[in-house]
Amino acid sequence: MISIWELETFYSKRDIIIIGAGFSGLWTAVSIKEKYPEKSVLIIERNAVPLGASTRNAGFACFGSLTEVIADAQKMGWEKTLDLVAMRFNGLQKIREYFKSDEIDFELSGGYEILNNEEPLQHLDIVNEKLRSVTGLEKTYHLKQDKIEEFGLGKSKFLIENICEGSLHSGKLLQKLLEKCHELKVSFLFGTAVENIDENPDEVLVHLSEGLSVKTDQLIYCTNAFSSKFLEKEEIIPARGQILLTEPIENLKLKGSFHYDEGFYYFRNLGNRVLLGGGRNQDFKTEETTTFETTEFLQNHLENFLKEVILPDHEYKIALRWSGIMAMGSEKTPIIKQLSEKQFCAVRLSGMGVALAPKIGEIVVEMI
Repeated sequence: MISIWELETFYSKRDIIIIGAGFSGLWTAVSIKEKYPEKSVLIIERNAVPLGASTRNAGFACFGSLTEVIADAQKMGWEKTLDLVAMRFNGLQKIREYFKSDEIDFELSGGYEILNNEEPLQHLDIVNEKLRSVTGLEKTYHLKQDKIEEFGLGKSKFLIENICEGSLHSGKLLQKLLEKCHELKVSFLFGTAVENIDENPDEVLVHLSEGLSVKTDQLIYCTNAFSSKFLEKEEIIPARGQILLTEPIENLKLKGSFHYDEGFYYFRNLGNRVLLGGGRNQDFKTEETTTFETTEFLQNHLENFLKEVILPDHEYKIALRWSGIMAMGSEKTPIIKQLSEKQFCAVRLSGMGVALAPKIGEIVVEMI
């Protein structure tokens, strides 16, 4: 049973309820409160801390690698691709406007892509030309052969540098966003699962576990890969990303964030340790899951990649292994839309949530 005190505070009716306290949910709350400070906003999160992809990623401030942009343009056309790149580019700028680099370990140390064939290089000029309208740079992507040796990547043929990309500490960014939400008087219910939703002409009733419920005028789903329960008609394919982290390595040469194979592999230095993730294209079906675990097959595959490509001349030990759940679709454009009179969603961030979420919040505000 519930007390009158709880009923009139924690479970009282709100103007807006957001489900999900990851990057999308938090940036959406910040955008709403900045535009409509008088509105009451509640975020409901089923875990004790935000999980999913936000605290389980590789900490990339992602702009997109050369082969990824080429593949996107071939699949979606240049207009959609450039819109998406602009969203990521502007999202990263917004993160830097809101938070000091040392608060979130933000480093614009450059992004690199390893290539083992020449074909993508033939697209370099056209991609740079197209991206000029987004980045304002003469050349967004450069060929940087001299850095192959500098970073100890002996087995790599070509290295492309992208100065718009960097890395950050996802946990610290989430903490800063939570602080910002508290400052703006956003309320939270952590460790609370949403069972189902009823919408009627007057309000939306959000049914929680243990027979509790809370009412709202408008509801926004920011549940990314975990949205299929609520949004059955949308194309949302969960994609698990497995990651490993080494113990500290003496004389580590690696510096920056790196992509390989259209971004299916991604690695970076975390101080003097190497963080490596990806490889789900080796086992797509198994990795289409919302289960947080690692598999022996993919972890062995990643270790092999670590040994052959990243650290061919080093001894190392693995310190940590984990996984996060992203949301994918047949194309990379996020799903941001009105679902009914009072319900909205901002989901399917295709593994680019860090960079996309700040701008997604702005788009959602215009819709409500």
